[in-house]
Amino acid sequence: MSVLQNTLMTAGKRIVLTTFGSYGDIHPYMAIATELRARGHQSVIATSELYREKMQTAGLDFIPVRPNIPPPQEQDAAMMEKVMNPKSGSGFLLNEMLFPFVRDGYEDLLHAIDGADLLLTHPISLAGPLVAQKTGIPWVSSVLAPASFMSAYDPPVPPFWAWMRHVQLLGPRATAAFFGQVKKYYRNKPYEEFRSELGLPDRGNPVFEGQHSPTLILALFSALFAAPQPDWPPQTRVTGFAFYDGRNELGMPPALTKFLDEGPPPIVFTLGSSAVWVAHDFYRESIAAAKLLNRRAVLLIGDERNQPQESLPADIIAVDYAPFESLLAGACAMVHHGGVGTTSQGLRAGIPTLIVPFAFDQPDNAAHAARLGGSRTLPRAKYRASRVASELDILLTKPEHASNARETGKLLRKENGAAVSVDLIEQVLKDGNIVTARRAEEAVYAACD
Repeated sequence: MSVLQNTLMTAGKRIVLTTFGSYGDIHPYMAIATELRARGHQSVIATSELYREKMQTAGLDFIPVRPNIPPPQEQDAAMMEKVMNPKSGSGFLLNEMLFPFVRDGYEDLLHAIDGADLLLTHPISLAGPLVAQKTGIPWVSSVLAPASFMSAYDPPVPPFWAWMRHVQLLGPRATAAFFGQVKKYYRNKPYEEFRSELGLPDRGNPVFEGQHSPTLILALFSALFAAPQPDWPPQTRVTGFAFYDGRNELGMPPALTKFLDEGPPPIVFTLGSSAVWVAHDFYRESIAAAKLLNRRAVLLIGDERNQPQESLPADIIAVDYAPFESLLAGACAMVHHGGVGTTSQGLRAGIPTLIVPFAFDQPDNAAHAARLGGSRTLPRAKYRASRVASELDILLTKPEHASNARETGKLLRKENGAAVSVDLIEQVLKDGNIVTARRAEEAVYAACD
């Protein structure tokens, strides 16, 4: 079959992409939706009402799906402290913010897929698998970070449980048994009751194996970042990171462009769009570290609540937001929290990074970045100006870090996770499986060689 014939068979389909979370959870699906639209499909983002304007600005179709996230200016600081707690944050997020709204989300998503040809789900879009199983709509699931697989061969680094490394030393069997016990903690009785009401069989824990489509799982990260493991589901395909820069929404602030043009490359300090709400002393210590190093710095503060109280010197600037691709092209290093979206942007930019994990998959993302040789990790509790300056001095003065970062960036810029994802989605649309989708997968690995 010719490329033209294959295109004609899959063109003009309606694909619904449902996601939930911060920009790091939203942007990859916007990248895929944009690629789908470029190929003649109708792509619809189904997510929280908060992102309606963002989708409209990007020219993407949008349908609201509960639960709703309050806008940043209305977010409760106490709630965000609970969400970002390294020990209990994931439990709070699931049990207080997600599981109670599964029925609502199910109802909304049923409406969203009306007339759709395929559904793509995010790891914690808990209603998605239920809708797919109940309706029989072709379904592709996805993960954003390797920690989602809970591999016993590449165990995720948790934000606590430092003693976990001793379990891992016992080998994959002991690690897998431990993970089995962890998974029991995340079972939710109301969710199970709702699943039973729908007449659906138990397909596994919805936070772990139950999130995965039996047809295709898109691992939306680079094989450089995490290689496939023996215990990953066999229908997994690693696509490469799906980058969405957002330049169509908010460009570079003129004052920041002027700052970048007037001096040597600065260090960028950022906490993405989630950890930024629990910044505490991060920006104060960052300013002090930059002064100790006598380096220029850009502070991405996310909100006026993080605006430094002190007057900043001429070689440090604070702005709410800037598109990473444009900003990092003119930076010498980046310090960030380790969210997978921010991590991938730092790696693609080819600059050394210092990662300060807060919660969730961030410590594991930091560990995978460190393996590539251009990144170091500093625990949040040790984020003090003198230590930050010391870590950054190592990254900026030892040439191997810059060299490794440049090489990683060069390889990642050859990848196109959104395009590979759409190749695979179109394969499912064409024949319902991924058996003949090897060329798309092989392209990913060829780019890494």
